[in-house]
Amino acid sequence: MVIFALPLMKGLLVTLLIVLLSLQMFGQEVPQLSNNAQISILTCGPGDQLYTAFGHTAFRVQDPIIGLDVVYNYGTFDFNRPNFYLNFTKGKLIYSLSRRSFERFLFEYEYEKRWVKEQILNLSTKEVNDLFQFFEDNYRPENRDYRYDPLFNNCSNISGIILDEQLKDTIVFKGDHLKKPSSFRDLVREYISLNTWGSFGIELAFGGITDRTANIRDHLFLPDYAMRQFRNTLKNSKPLVRRERTILNYPESEYNIMFTLSPLFWFILLLGFVVVVTYLDIKHGSRNRWLDFVLFLLSGLIGTGILLLWLATDHQVTKLNFNFLWLLPSNAIVAFYVLRRQPNIRWLKKYIWAAFGGVGFILLIWIVGLQSISPLSLLLMLALMSRYGLLLKRG
Repeated sequence: MVIFALPLMKGLLVTLLIVLLSLQMFGQEVPQLSNNAQISILTCGPGDQLYTAFGHTAFRVQDPIIGLDVVYNYGTFDFNRPNFYLNFTKGKLIYSLSRRSFERFLFEYEYEKRWVKEQILNLSTKEVNDLFQFFEDNYRPENRDYRYDPLFNNCSNISGIILDEQLKDTIVFKGDHLKKPSSFRDLVREYISLNTWGSFGIELAFGGITDRTANIRDHLFLPDYAMRQFRNTLKNSKPLVRRERTILNYPESEYNIMFTLSPLFWFILLLGFVVVVTYLDIKHGSRNRWLDFVLFLLSGLIGTGILLLWLATDHQVTKLNFNFLWLLPSNAIVAFYVLRRQPNIRWLKKYIWAAFGGVGFILLIWIVGLQSISPLSLLLMLALMSRYGLLLKRG
């Protein structure tokens, strides 16, 4: 009996020790880490979905002496949070800091076959403990939530903000790795093909504020650029990154779709259909009122959405968006007017000339570089202008 009891007692003692350590680590008192503890930055490769197309960044804290290996992840959101979609639309989306074991964190990326790289930071024992204390304080329920912004306050650039604030004047971000000046919009285009619905939606929603040149720290909103930046950052005149290694080595994923499902394919079909109908209308002296109604209504509703994102939300990326000049919000009202068999052509004529002017103005804004637009928008502009031209001809 004694022979069998000894292993059992030993197992119980080990279990009790683990429980006590867990209570100490995740209770009110933050444990002191040993001299062997280290903090690293995890950079995760992009996935094949729009919300994973840019990759991810998180912090890892390890201490083999006390058996600690956890990941602090600032990229956590909850679909079940009250008014989630409404807050997302209004630019008041709340993200949270989560804490989980490294093993559980890594499982997701291994399952999705996305690469993960680790940069171990060159920190003193005191700096490691101070940063660990900061993460634990941030993880308290009253501190873990923050207002998310896709370009200015996301899981990636918040890592640079934290290091800058915690290490203060000891670190210097250098920009030697940046080959050319880029705007926020250009940087996003590096990760999402223009010929995707996600990219087209982003291009419509992004305002002129995203066309300004991004500085060194602005690039941190992209995890891959943040990883390159940390390689090129000095701490007390020495490299911030002590060592770098690849944890998961999978090929790069890309967010793409089949051409027959792409916006270019469908916009070409739409333009061809509109041109053919317009030609037949001219040939037979008629006008397809329902086609005009649909085009005016949809363009007006989209334009209204663009204007509301600029003026009625807290989004920074949707400011100064002049796409409403060719997607006129008033088209949603005029749509019911052009549905009539005999609209007041004199009034409508002036409106159509103003609509042509809006198209010309947005093209001028694009040419001078105040705001870039998706080249796919040109196909939709041509479709609209063909019907505008028919209405003038009927006049």
